[in-house]
Amino acid sequence: MKSVTKTTPSQSEISFSRPTDDTLLVRLSGSWKMQDKLPSHTEVEQQVASGPRVKRVAFDTQGITAWDSVFVTFVLKILTQNTQNQIETDRAGLPEGVRRLLALATAVPEREGAAKKAVRIPRLVRVGKGTIAAVEEAKGMLAFLGEALLAFLTFLRGKARFRRSDLFLIIQESGANALGIVTLISFLVGLILAFMGGIQLRQFAAEIYVANLVGLGMIREMAPIMTGIIMAGRTGAAFAAQLGTMQVNEEIDALKVLGLSPMEFLVLPRMLALVLMMPLLTLYADLVSILGGLVVAQGFGISATEYLIQTMKAVHLHDLAVGLFKSAVFGVIVAVSGCLRGIQCGRSAQAVGEATTSAVVMAIVLIITLDGILAVVTDVIGI
Repeated sequence: MKSVTKTTPSQSEISFSRPTDDTLLVRLSGSWKMQDKLPSHTEVEQQVASGPRVKRVAFDTQGITAWDSVFVTFVLKILTQNTQNQIETDRAGLPEGVRRLLALATAVPEREGAAKKAVRIPRLVRVGKGTIAAVEEAKGMLAFLGEALLAFLTFLRGKARFRRSDLFLIIQESGANALGIVTLISFLVGLILAFMGGIQLRQFAAEIYVANLVGLGMIREMAPIMTGIIMAGRTGAAFAAQLGTMQVNEEIDALKVLGLSPMEFLVLPRMLALVLMMPLLTLYADLVSILGGLVVAQGFGISATEYLIQTMKAVHLHDLAVGLFKSAVFGVIVAVSGCLRGIQCGRSAQAVGEATTSAVVMAIVLIITLDGILAVVTDVIGI
């Protein structure tokens, strides 16, 4: 009779012996609990396949000191494996509690089709489904933009139906209430930009051009982008969550029944609020970031007067206009992304979370992409 023994680092032990040529005795000892590092059930399969044909598998568990459901699962896998290979299993050597649990587990056969089966989808099918989904997504976005444009034209004619108090409340939430985070981020970005630029420019004794770097960089690009990203994560997410929750509670359906357009009553005030507030927040971010650059410039021996004069020489009115125009466009993007995902939200709490995440990601991607396009366009037309 030959014996093979394997021990895991946590004292779980499995060994094999053959009392007869067609019987495999699996001897288990030590602790067999979830926190232990246990052997794999495939070792039993390897032992069955390694020698003469095995017709019966028995257990010896007298050396087991502790066990839990992991041990039951281990034995159950061996039972399943033996059944598939038409090998008899002798459960007499198992602990009484394990035998009872196995009897319960195998009393009712598994319903056919209950187990999940991995289905391999051909690559061409996946590409086709992705393309169809992208087209449907683009069609939905274009339809939403069209409805938003019609609602805006209705507003210009003075016939849009929404509560003015809602508009002022949204303006307060997306404007004044956002000053704190805009101040912090803009100041730090201006400070970092000035510090990194100052270190490089000092090698050429050109520290004064830190003012140019911060002024142009923040006013034309960074301030609109950073403000847009802040508003996407803060206000755009809030829009998606608000409208998504209304969708779950069927409040949007109730508005339609009452004859009120959700585009005019819900989307239009949010879009107007961000279009109004984004340029103002960006202008505020410009000033704060220049202040951050001024603080760092002091460390490079540049006086406040020199810094401000150099900033005024570098930054022109059209640079400020380009930055403010971008911020207004980014405001539309944030509002449309948040409201679109909120309106498209499903009827569950999970759908609200997914709509919120999707709104933020969509807004940030569109902001970065559109900023790159606008940077090229403004360079081509010379502004």
